[in-house]
Amino acid sequence: MSGGSDPTVSRETEGNVSRETESPAPRSRSSRGGAESKATDGSGFGAYSSISPDDTPIGAAAHRASQVLHPGSVTLPKPDKRRMLTIANQKGGVGKTTTAVNLAAALAIQGLTVLVVDLDPQGNASTALGVEHHSGVPSSYEVLIGEVSARDAIQQSPHSERLYCIPATIDLAGAEIELVSMVAREGRLKTALADLDSIDADFVLIDCPPSLGLLTVNALVAATEVLIPIQCEYYALEGVGQLLRNIELVQAHLNPALHVSTVILTMYDGRTKLADQVAEEVRKHFGDAVLRAVIPRSVKVSEAPGYGMTVLDYDPGSRGAMSYLDAGRELAARSAGAASDGTQEH
Repeated sequence: MSGGSDPTVSRETEGNVSRETESPAPRSRSSRGGAESKATDGSGFGAYSSISPDDTPIGAAAHRASQVLHPGSVTLPKPDKRRMLTIANQKGGVGKTTTAVNLAAALAIQGLTVLVVDLDPQGNASTALGVEHHSGVPSSYEVLIGEVSARDAIQQSPHSERLYCIPATIDLAGAEIELVSMVAREGRLKTALADLDSIDADFVLIDCPPSLGLLTVNALVAATEVLIPIQCEYYALEGVGQLLRNIELVQAHLNPALHVSTVILTMYDGRTKLADQVAEEVRKHFGDAVLRAVIPRSVKVSEAPGYGMTVLDYDPGSRGAMSYLDAGRELAARSAGAASDGTQEH
């Protein structure tokens, strides 16, 4: 009958369904139990027990950060005499200030005493190192015009006991006009930095403004080495020629000992062919002066100054921090004389 149901069929169907649904249950429980016994294996972590925390991305970053912040007995060799490097490139946005502060932090973390002289009126290096640089604070401006000594303008960075800074204030913006009428205007920074025995600095890094004016000339006269950051972009190459001509003029008339000892490639993006082409051209031109360590594009490097930190303090396990750490080791390992061998042909 269409309206009724066969009790025999119903009972057989229910029996079959119950047998189909219930019979696998014991096997499922036993297989689950077997899997659980294999997975746990008495360790509590199962199949993952053989994986080291350092094998995970977070664990690897934490391990790198620990190595950066606690290098243990790893210290860099001290130079035979104080090395003074001017970090110059008249093109803006190539990483001069970023390179100055992060190289300084990398050297200080590994046992060397470093002084950063901020000659950029924007004062970004002072911000990244966490030192005061508001108007009224003894700064590189007062040092240049002779109102205070370099010793009185030095501040210690709160991030390291071996990292010091002569800050820049907005007053420095008018210094070039005031310097024009002064005697020996090109050599005033060199004279001011002659007596730095109070901090016994191994390295002095001078951060220049993005120009080739009197502030940059003072930095070139004060130093014996030039470090040129070059962004891995085509336009970055165009400005280097003018910088090299100015360096040659300073060599000829004001500072014969000056030479390009170091070139560092910044903002490298390995996803583009252009970055590789620029790197190849720079290495072909400058030879051994180019550091093997390359600074990649990194969000962490850009974020760090906003917190008054270098990237080694802000995110010591990041790619940017590790790259600057490698660059610092390489820079310290070179003697000033050996670094100049590949830079005499421009």
